[in-house]
Amino acid sequence: MSTVTPLRAAVVGVGHMGRHHVRIYSELAETKLVAVVDANLERANEYARKFAAQAFADIEPVIDQVDLVSIAVPTVAHLQTAKPFIEAGKAVLIEKPLAGNVEEGRRIVDLAEKHGVVVQVGHTERFNPVVRAINKMGIRPRFIESQRVSPFTFRSADVGVVMDMMIHDIDIVLSLTGQPVAQVEAVGVSVLGPHEDIANARLTFADGCVANLTGSRLALKTERRIRVFSEQAYLSLDYQKKTGVAIKKDANLDVLKIAREQNLENLAQLAGGDYSKLVKIEPLSFTDEEPLRAELLAFVEAVRTNSRPVVSARDGLDAVETADRIVRSIKEHNWKLS
Repeated sequence: MSTVTPLRAAVVGVGHMGRHHVRIYSELAETKLVAVVDANLERANEYARKFAAQAFADIEPVIDQVDLVSIAVPTVAHLQTAKPFIEAGKAVLIEKPLAGNVEEGRRIVDLAEKHGVVVQVGHTERFNPVVRAINKMGIRPRFIESQRVSPFTFRSADVGVVMDMMIHDIDIVLSLTGQPVAQVEAVGVSVLGPHEDIANARLTFADGCVANLTGSRLALKTERRIRVFSEQAYLSLDYQKKTGVAIKKDANLDVLKIAREQNLENLAQLAGGDYSKLVKIEPLSFTDEEPLRAELLAFVEAVRTNSRPVVSARDGLDAVETADRIVRSIKEHNWKLS
């Protein structure tokens, strides 16, 4: 039986994401949920009663009672909500995106570094079994294609599809490549309001890798897919269904090398061959672990060991900076519906 004292946890904001943070903190042996905070005290009370915690309408009484906190308030309030906790030396997990703009994102990073506090960003897709499978393969991407589309949810109307949805894929491709973005080209369309609802971005990285990202919140159904091309393998994965396939080189692929060595320039002469025998097709297997649960466990581990979280504030800032470049590129192209 573990004798480790659970870390005292609070959740600020119990909307679409925050309520799941409340549930998971109450379930983990590593944490004790002590406070639920929401501007709507009635809603805070609802979840506090359900999970045996105290309810508050303001963060001030909570700061000294906790070791860590999840902040799941609207993006525009991330900085003002996180700042008092960070200055008090409390570990903070901020739901994605880190901030609504680059300036506020930098201020959060500066605060975290100044006070030596663990700040993790809630890019939950990093903990999706699909993404973990890609990381385990250790491939070097040369081309990445992602698609993330869904019906409009009305939850994030204060930002466009880039900061609302594409930010997930931006963070993933940044982590997969490990390279700075050298060039951004993007187009988009605003349909329901002032912000882009459909966007496509082409990112060129310093090592030559290219990522093509598509996001839409005007689709009839939800799809979240990624394809990764490299010299070692081709991966096709579905985040939502948690399915995927890896296609790798097989020893039989040497037949092509031999053909070239024999000056068989026209590979059409091999048309009678079976291509499937030249490659190895492997269905990928994934765990059923809930990504948010894995994310919070990783956060708790980073707090206990005072180590760099899987998705640090700096990582979150990189994603916001890239998203900002995409949005600016969209505005430069200035697509409009006639």
